[in-house]
Amino acid sequence: MRHGKKVNHLGRKTAHRKAMLANMACSLIEHKRINTTVAKAKALKQFVEPLVTKSKEDTTHNRRIVFSRLRNKYAVTELFRDVAAKVGDRPGGYTRIIKLGNRLGDNADMAMIELVDYNELYNAGKPTKKKSRRRGGKGKKAQTAPVAPVAETANSEEE
Repeated sequence: MRHGKKVNHLGRKTAHRKAMLANMACSLIEHKRINTTVAKAKALKQFVEPLVTKSKEDTTHNRRIVFSRLRNKYAVTELFRDVAAKVGDRPGGYTRIIKLGNRLGDNADMAMIELVDYNELYNAGKPTKKKSRRRGGKGKKAQTAPVAPVAETANSEEE
């Protein structure tokens, strides 16, 4: 039974796992996509998404929190400067995991994890969505009044 098991330990001790996830997150922020196993990609997604959310508000406190997790000031700068500007309007779901098949050597399930807004192939065909408005029905009915028909002038010219 897996009651209360929220963290995949990935066969590593705590310090090794935290260091590995920090390194993978720095690589993801720097290169915008990385190839890894499916289990590590899922663990990395849980690790990096809260950091991207924190980067949307650029405060000293948030920078220090993110730096304590990433341990790389260049990755923190890149995250707060470029990545946060690109994902500023997105309410979550900053990463995408695409399964690639099995690795040749040990048959491990491989996946590519990427930052969603940096993939031009997926974003090119889709138009940008407007935010849904819940109570927009009243204003449209009042503005659209029936227009009186215009008399045809073509018949009057022939006479």
